Amino acid sequence: MEEQQIHQHYMRAAIREAHQAELLGEVPIGAVVVHHGQIIGRGHNMREKFQDATYHAEILAIMEACTTLGSWRLEDCDLYVTLEPCIMCSGAIINARLKNLYYGAQDPKAGAVDSLYHLLGDQRLNHQVNVHSGLLGDECGQLLRNFFRAIRKRRKAARKKRRAKG
Repeated sequence: MEEQQIHQHYMRAAIREAHQAELLGEVPIGAVVVHHGQIIGRGHNMREKFQDATYHAEILAIMEACTTLGSWRLEDCDLYVTLEPCIMCSGAIINARLKNLYYGAQDPKAGAVDSLYHLLGDQRLNHQVNVHSGLLGDECGQLLRNFFRAIRKRRKAARKKRRAKG
């Protein structure tokens, strides 16, 4: 397999995690951590299920990877995530010492990698991460757009139903 196909393979694994989140009614974001060609950590959003603001896909994938390796240092690991990480997740990526981040869709409202901030490349911090953006970005973005479109449609139908009841 060529390098681009390998990266797409891992992003597709992250997309499958995003679909797991969607099945739970969560925002469909998924992540996987890869170490020497093997997925050692998986995660998908579960904030609503556990009512915990820290249950982001990236955090859960990093936690599982740390458990798998028995170390908080993930220096030889790469993270694949369907959406540009937020400030909290970017901090976890830096603190875990991940080598590379591959993400799909940009997040203009909360992205802390390229959109609003550039935390992973900030030379003032003790670790920098190589960033690769836009990997299967259209597919990742469409997954989120479809999810939020469906939510808006359900809310509109519920308002219409309430008005009809008078």
